[in-house]
Amino acid sequence: MSELNSVDMVEKLRDTFDDMIVFKDLKKNNFIASFKLPSFMRDWVLKRFQDEDGNIEVEETTQFIKKFIPKKEDWKSIKNRIVNYQERVKFLAKISIDIDIKTQALSFSLPDFGLSFKDTVIPHEVWEECSNDLLKSEENWGIVELGYQPPTDDKFGKIKLTNFQDFCPYIVDLEEFKFARESFSLDEWIDILLGAIDYNAAGYDNQQQKLAMLTRLLPFIEKRLNMIELAPKGTGKSYLFGSFSRQGWLSSGGTMSRARMFYDIARRSEGLVYGHDYVALDEVQTINFTDVDEMRGVLKGYMENGKYTVGNHEGSADAGIILLGNISANFMNEYLNMFTELPQVFHESALIDRFHGFLKGWKIPRMNDDLKMYGWALNSEYFATIMHELRDDPSYRAIVDLIVEVPEKSDTRDTEAIKRICTAYLKLLFPNVRTAEDISVEDFKNYCLNPAIEMRSIIKIQMGLLDPEEFGGKNVPELKVKEF
Repeated sequence: MSELNSVDMVEKLRDTFDDMIVFKDLKKNNFIASFKLPSFMRDWVLKRFQDEDGNIEVEETTQFIKKFIPKKEDWKSIKNRIVNYQERVKFLAKISIDIDIKTQALSFSLPDFGLSFKDTVIPHEVWEECSNDLLKSEENWGIVELGYQPPTDDKFGKIKLTNFQDFCPYIVDLEEFKFARESFSLDEWIDILLGAIDYNAAGYDNQQQKLAMLTRLLPFIEKRLNMIELAPKGTGKSYLFGSFSRQGWLSSGGTMSRARMFYDIARRSEGLVYGHDYVALDEVQTINFTDVDEMRGVLKGYMENGKYTVGNHEGSADAGIILLGNISANFMNEYLNMFTELPQVFHESALIDRFHGFLKGWKIPRMNDDLKMYGWALNSEYFATIMHELRDDPSYRAIVDLIVEVPEKSDTRDTEAIKRICTAYLKLLFPNVRTAEDISVEDFKNYCLNPAIEMRSIIKIQMGLLDPEEFGGKNVPELKVKEF
């Protein structure tokens, strides 16, 4: 059983993380669930309105959500207020900016509402005040304030940005987070991580189930980590990849083109891999690719080195590629060809080789009320930001390179995959480790190396089933831990 909600544990959480914890009540259908906010946005609202006992004023919070977190269908009404009634309107939105080289014009888009660069303008005085926040990344979340610039004889009217406040109202201190890990045992830390992503640790039967769930977070915390997860329906794949982090992208079914994924030549715009931490292809068995050979070629290059060439455009990105699919019980076996129902583009061993690891999603229990978080937990938005920031920390990979002993003539893709997964596990479970001596050999083997080898081994087995002549019977190298 988890002790996460014991009095002592709550006090330790408060002492260690201060106001970065919130009370999450996901077990019953409370009022805030009706707004269907993603986790990071929900916890941002909770943090804003909860008192120190976790109580929240329903009417005040409801009014705030309705006013400042509009739905896509509210856009016409907002536009009417701005254009026809000359109102200044504030609300939370994802914003992207553009700087025109020829004219020096500054414009913005609100992708979730269909507002494009050609219909907007950023006055220079607003740019001077807000540019640092607007340039943090390709797309930024925040409170936008919009007004209207009326048409003149030679110019059309445009919606103008009059102010912008960054979504994250605090500074994330990575060193403080790393140090905080020292206050908790590994079992406690695992339960804290589950609470941060909205899951109740007490609902799991054992540690193996908990770690299988946390394995889904590896692409959140390590750059260009490519994973495949096949699981039964109802295990929460879509929820985690689609709602937890504002830095990722979930695409469910439908058609996927090279232009949407990588670069659109006609629009001269970057695709989904650019500016996101991961691109998860959900219900992958139902996705259609416009040109299988073209997509396969671009994917292989990108997943190998993070670069892609489309026409004359050369791009680079750090997003991991995640395949999420449902699988029937009779195929839940790594020694059977589990990819038979996947799109044709993935029926090639050379492409599958670019995926670093395979997660057996059937090890994760089907979602039920006991797994929904109820109690004090880390703010999801804060934790998602921490994981995003940890992607840029190279010190963990340096420790893995020092600890892991690679046999001679080992396959480079295998060793790179295992080390990359090891690095992600180290960041996630042992963020306080600063030198090789800070983690025991036993812990590194059990929680980093061995799981990484297992995840890569399944990829290797599936490659052998797809191409027996080339990869049949080949195993991953026997990487070992050096003694210190």
